[in-house]
Amino acid sequence: MSFGYRAGATAVAAMLAVFGAPVMADEVTVVSGAVGAAVENFTAYVKPWEEKTGNTVKLVPMPASTSDQFAQYRLWLAAGTSDIDLYQTDVIWAPQLADHFVDLTAAAKDLIPTEFPSIVQSQTVNGKLVALPLFTDAPALYFRKDLLDKYGVAVPKTWDELTVAAQKVQDGERAAGNKDFWGFVWQGNAYEGLTCDALEWVKSFGGGQIVEPDGSISINNPKAAKAIETAKGWVGTISPAGVLSYQEEEARGVWQAGNAAFMRNWPYAYTLGNGADSKVKGLFDVTTLPVGAEGDTSAATLGGWNLAVSKYSKHQDAAISLALWLAGPEVQKMRALNESNLPTIQALYDDADIAAKQPIIPQWKNVFLNAVPRPSAPTLGKYNEVSSKFWSAVHDTLSGNGSAADNLAKLEADLTDLKGDAW
Repeated sequence: MSFGYRAGATAVAAMLAVFGAPVMADEVTVVSGAVGAAVENFTAYVKPWEEKTGNTVKLVPMPASTSDQFAQYRLWLAAGTSDIDLYQTDVIWAPQLADHFVDLTAAAKDLIPTEFPSIVQSQTVNGKLVALPLFTDAPALYFRKDLLDKYGVAVPKTWDELTVAAQKVQDGERAAGNKDFWGFVWQGNAYEGLTCDALEWVKSFGGGQIVEPDGSISINNPKAAKAIETAKGWVGTISPAGVLSYQEEEARGVWQAGNAAFMRNWPYAYTLGNGADSKVKGLFDVTTLPVGAEGDTSAATLGGWNLAVSKYSKHQDAAISLALWLAGPEVQKMRALNESNLPTIQALYDDADIAAKQPIIPQWKNVFLNAVPRPSAPTLGKYNEVSSKFWSAVHDTLSGNGSAADNLAKLEADLTDLKGDAW
């Protein structure tokens, strides 16, 4: 166990001692959008803290759609509600919601040095740490090892190779009697998840990041258009027409039932795919997402979730204590083991227990360190509108409503109007 790991554990233990054993127990309310087994596991994560402090925790589950979550969060925070103490927040929300959250810099002073600096920085706004990292995220290409071997197909390195491989396996499985089998499932619904998928296509074709770090709008270019047209070609061929309404769980449902050769999804699907009730248990592996062409760089959208304390909370001390516990090494390790969530604490990538049970995690360290961020930092409070306009343009293209070139030209005009003189 490294020094950094012990220091993080000591920091959390000290904070529990400071806030522990209250005279009157508090009920801390946490809102969280969760998928898979995360809600079920949450009870186990908070139980040691409840026993130590005498406080209780109430979880308010949110819709799986991050877009729906964000809309609800904004309503609660704008109203200054004291009903919610802790908000589980997406990595991209810090610049937009920072004014409503407590500065955790001092409270987390011993935990911060154990984290990846870039992840802490993503939650720091105007010098204030507004949320504690819980886990980071970067998606993978899931593939059926058994079926690739069966049909003599290599793991694809480019999107064109994936298209060919998916079609070959799909044709073979359907000929063998599985009429519900598809080559590739992903997230095509008009929501934040499509921004993630499409950003990966565009970036991996050399088409930029929608809005660049310097604030310039880059999305209207031939490489970006080619990337989206490539994805359009999957709809109704290697991907079901219904993929245009898929979010993460719809894609996982098809995959885990054994009805897809490839899937784009986040690490949480790895553990669930190897669950006792999964038809693909032990039959799949993961690799980095494909590139547009040889020489291009794979792109995985940086994700991750954090925990912010509402400045309107009536239980701020207890909420800060709980946030430190959930963001600390013990719970991050439990999340890694139970849900294959990627830790934000560096030492956990060298943890033998995690490496043994979740080999995906050590190999993913370099993937997420080189992941592509969504343009929330340069677009500041306007990111949500930028993303909405982007996913709408992509969804229109995938649905056959205009070409990628035309839709991206319109998108550029819309983003230019939205930007005005400055983001």
